[in-house]
Amino acid sequence: MKMRHIAIITHEHDEFASTNYFLRGICEAWRDSGMKVTVLRGLEKRVNADLAILHVDLTVVPPEYLEFMRQYPLTINAGVADISKRRISRNVVSRGDGYDGPVIVKTNMNYGGRREGDVARKTSVLQRYIRAVRCRLPWSWRSQIGIWDYRIFDSAAEVPLPVWFNSNLVVERFLSERRDGFYCTRSWIFLGDAEKNMLMYAKQPIIKLSVAVRTEQVEVPDELRGMRLELGFDYGKFDYAIVDGRVVLYDANKTPTTRTFEDKRPWLKYMAEDSNICRQRRSTNSAA
Repeated sequence: MKMRHIAIITHEHDEFASTNYFLRGICEAWRDSGMKVTVLRGLEKRVNADLAILHVDLTVVPPEYLEFMRQYPLTINAGVADISKRRISRNVVSRGDGYDGPVIVKTNMNYGGRREGDVARKTSVLQRYIRAVRCRLPWSWRSQIGIWDYRIFDSAAEVPLPVWFNSNLVVERFLSERRDGFYCTRSWIFLGDAEKNMLMYAKQPIIKLSVAVRTEQVEVPDELRGMRLELGFDYGKFDYAIVDGRVVLYDANKTPTTRTFEDKRPWLKYMAEDSNICRQRRSTNSAA
């Protein structure tokens, strides 16, 4: 079946047209090839489309958006409802569970909880006030912290007590890949069969492309492909490492962004043309 019309389903408070989402760049490539792409903001409107892509930039997708996706015969990511750390991580540490190695404290929510904070401020005066107050508290009491503010401790015993009672934060084993004296993180972005997998080297343990001293392309491990299947992702980006021969999944993102499209046009075109999304579809009838 040839795709002629694709619908992108976004949250009513998402700014898809002005945010550097990878999918926005892919949509531009689809449009350049003659395909029609419609971006729906919220659930008030429905269009007839061959394929619908769920692109709600929240950690937990509201159930009404999952239900809305059931109207479409072919979908992408309709089963990806929760990407919280407690959902995707196999290395969460609980207080008193006996683990006392190095740990890292992150937000349970994706992207430091920033998107949830943005939505809360737009929809609730009370939540806006509560979050403003919490932002002035010590970091261990906050509902959101930036990725560069994640804390690393030599042992779980050093984690401040409030962290263990703050449901917005999560403690994970700090499992870091090291090569040639550098810290390493791998990043795999995919849409259907199209993919790019990059290994980044940095001098610091928390790594994004902006602090990488060098990068290289690497193969995707089969264990990671199994995790993708288990989590139900058709499209997204996984940040991970290889530690002692095993995959450590740090983050699973269904709405990845990029700093700029300018140096990625050929790659975005490849993703749009070679993704084989017709064969990688997820039936809305099986969406959770």
